[in-house]
Amino acid sequence: MWNNYFTLLALAALLRADYEMRRPPEETSPPAVSRSLSEDVLAARRREWAAKAVKRYAEAQDKKWRNWQEAMFD
Repeated sequence: MWNNYFTLLALAALLRADYEMRRPPEETSPPAVSRSLSEDVLAARRREWAAKAVKRYAEAQDKKWRNWQEAMFD
């Protein structure tokens, strides 16, 4: 019983250490200007991606219904 828990604990500790070593170091105090600029750029990209996703979803739905109507009525 103790060996199984010890093995799991050691495995968890090794996985956590691997995660911490592979993670890029965080900046201690990034400038506020660059942070707000990057957030603005990210927000703009998210809006662009959302608009693109909505457009492609609408196209896919239109194509689906067109195929359904052709199959049912033609």
